[in-house]
Amino acid sequence: MLRMHKNLYGLLCLVVIASMLLVACGGGGTPTEMPPEPPAAETQPPALETQPPAPPTEKKIATFIYTQEFDYLAPLYTGMWFAWTTWQMNNHWAWEFDENNEPFPRLVTEIPSTTNGGISEDGTVITMHLRDDIKWSDDTPVTADDFIFTWEMAVSPNNIVYTTYPYDNIASIEAPDPQTVVITFSQPFAPWLASLWHGILPAHILRPIYEAEGTIDNADWLRNPTVGCGPFNFVEWESGSFARFVRNENYWGTPAKLDEIFIRFVPDDASQVQALKAGDADIGYWPPYADIPGLEEAGLNIMVEPNGYSEWMFFMVNEEKSHPALLDVNVRKAIAMAIDREGINRDLLLDLTKVPASFWDALPFYNDPPLVNYPYDPEGAKALLDNAGWVDTNGDGVREKDGVDLEIDHATTVKEQRQDAQAVMQQQLAEVGIKLNVQAVDDTLYFASYAENGPAARGEFDIQEWSDGPLFPDPDIYYWLCDQIPTDENPTGENWFYICDPELDSLIQLQSTQVDVVERQKTISQINQLFYDKVYIIGLWQDPDIYVVSSHMKNLKFSGVTMFFNIAEWDMEQ
Repeated sequence: MLRMHKNLYGLLCLVVIASMLLVACGGGGTPTEMPPEPPAAETQPPALETQPPAPPTEKKIATFIYTQEFDYLAPLYTGMWFAWTTWQMNNHWAWEFDENNEPFPRLVTEIPSTTNGGISEDGTVITMHLRDDIKWSDDTPVTADDFIFTWEMAVSPNNIVYTTYPYDNIASIEAPDPQTVVITFSQPFAPWLASLWHGILPAHILRPIYEAEGTIDNADWLRNPTVGCGPFNFVEWESGSFARFVRNENYWGTPAKLDEIFIRFVPDDASQVQALKAGDADIGYWPPYADIPGLEEAGLNIMVEPNGYSEWMFFMVNEEKSHPALLDVNVRKAIAMAIDREGINRDLLLDLTKVPASFWDALPFYNDPPLVNYPYDPEGAKALLDNAGWVDTNGDGVREKDGVDLEIDHATTVKEQRQDAQAVMQQQLAEVGIKLNVQAVDDTLYFASYAENGPAARGEFDIQEWSDGPLFPDPDIYYWLCDQIPTDENPTGENWFYICDPELDSLIQLQSTQVDVVERQKTISQINQLFYDKVYIIGLWQDPDIYVVSSHMKNLKFSGVTMFFNIAEWDMEQ
């Protein structure tokens, strides 16, 4: 949310990026002249026979370590970061983002703007011009039809996609010619640059399936996307073990320097750290902060990329699902004041990050005035709880009210630093009379969808925890809307917080239509203040992407949006 410091929409009015167009693949190398023949002599063998045979060239295979396995590999069907990383390998976005999180054209000739005529004066029509040399790996051209088909599949009620957003905001799409896509919104839609065309679907592969079955939900391509439009082709995925991508020899752009990407799945952080230190992997992700010094001592490079995310505790503020105490803002504030979050960052994360005060910490332009975190104040927390009527009358150490104990459930994933933080928070909340029951759930189960009975999606815990943020590099938070609460009728809803606040709803809807940068900033800042005043969330630590990279990997750059945007340029010493 998924998932910058600059004014993104001011950028749209200024961007002229013809110079950033990708260079299509050229021809072969420069031919070399054969050396002149030596003087004839019966006893002299031909010159070529005197040369030793060239040694076979070893393939350049980069090994990645993933602590989470994919659910799907197809656009529209996954919100998992680890799956998203594969899209720059084999399924480009229309435009991608560089190491500064600035947009550049990939499948289009230029990014639409008001300056180049790509955005209408009223902000409701966006016109995209596609490159005329882009193609799928089976040599089928990528055309406007693929974009229209992707939209149709996103909004079709017959498909259970991860989210219909933002495609459900589109009133119509037209293709005047194979290289032109005209998108019309019913009203101005500000977050389009950060939300549209996160990968596309191959119409020539999936349309026949949709026409035959009425859905693409069961299409093999969703987990086995053997046709792509990126520098690598997907070739194999053995569940629980590994996945492989090999160089796309039919790629329309500059060929990849690596021959293969081998992704190895491991069960936990400890396995990842061990593999990296042993030299059995070239790239790893998000190591526990406590392991970073040891990884650096082992000669590995740590690369950090801002991504707009932070680790948050989300309160279940919903009359049907919440513990009654959490419906009281003063109880939520007391919990925030009872946890020493600065201490968690200092002691568990080695002071390498800091506590976020705002959901928009990575977008300071939308964080005005800057917020200040609630202080660590156990005595102040006790006073708030007393005033709210939660007191320990029987001396068992747990407060109660109206016969209900202040005993709440907190769940997150099995990630090591999350479990360590849980233990600290459990102890500190006990000191103010709150019993915190903690659970650590396997990632695949924890983040399973509503339709798959995922506990987070079903809102089964009083406090849920994960890393989240706005639609970086855009400030939009559409998934907090009331109509995003998942139900049996709306299983793809993304509001797993189950908060329905009419004031928040109206502000979120307003900001998405505000193409005036200053006005949108004011609205986002209002939302920011509302989050703070109502204590819907508690920030624990900022959570940038952290990569652990072997010293023999070369030319690596990372983006906080399209993570591996320059993966075709990656190389390695052999």
